[in-house]
Amino acid sequence: MMEVEKAKENIYMFVPNIIGYARIVLAIISFYYMPTNYVIASWCYIISVLLDALDGHAARHFNQSTKFGAMLDQLTDRCGTCGLLVTLSYFYPKYMFWFQLSMAIDVACHWFYLHTTVLQGKTSHKFIDMSGNPIMRVYYTNRVVLGLMCLFNELFYSSLYLLHFTPGPLIFGISSFKLLAIVSFPVAVVKTGISVIHGFVASCNIGVIDVAERAAQREREANKKPQ
Repeated sequence: MMEVEKAKENIYMFVPNIIGYARIVLAIISFYYMPTNYVIASWCYIISVLLDALDGHAARHFNQSTKFGAMLDQLTDRCGTCGLLVTLSYFYPKYMFWFQLSMAIDVACHWFYLHTTVLQGKTSHKFIDMSGNPIMRVYYTNRVVLGLMCLFNELFYSSLYLLHFTPGPLIFGISSFKLLAIVSFPVAVVKTGISVIHGFVASCNIGVIDVAERAAQREREANKKPQ
C-alpha cells in the first residue's frame, strides 16, 4: 500500500515547486515593468529572489527535493538574471558587451554543470568533486558565504538598474545605489569566475562520461564479433 501511494506522488505540486511557479510569475511581471516602473519591477524581483531561499528550506523541511525542482530553481535564477541584464544592456548600451558576456557565462556554465550532475548521478569517484578545492569547499558547505555571494551579485545588477531611475538616499552627498554597485562589483566578478570553474568542472566530468560510454560501446561491439 505504501508503495502505491509513493507511485502516485505528484511532484509538480510539491511545496518547493509551487514556490518556484510563484517565482516565475513574479519574474514575468518584473520583466514587463522593468523598462518603465522600477517600483513594481523591483518589488517583484526582490520577492522572487527571497522566495529562492525559501524553496530550498521547504524542500528540506517537507522532504520534497526533486530533480525537477532543482532544474526549475536553477532555470528561474538564470532567466531572472538574464531578464535584468537585458534591461541593463538597454539602459547602459556602452557596457552591453559585458552584460552579454555575463549572461553567456552564467547560463552556459550553470546549465552545463547541472546537466552533468544529473547525468553522472553522483555515483562515481572519478568525477571531479567541486568541494575538493578549498575555495569551492567553503562556497558549497558554508550557506552564509554562498548566500552573501548571491546577495552581492544581485545587489550589483539591481543597484545599476535602480541607479538608472534614481540615485536613492544620499550618503555624504553620494548616491547610495552607486555605493552599493561599487562595493558589490568585486563580488560579482568573483562569482562570475566561480561560474567559469563550474563550466570547466562540467567539461571534465562530461569527458569522463563520454570515455566510459565509448569504452562500453567498444566492449559490446567486441563481444558481438564471432570468436
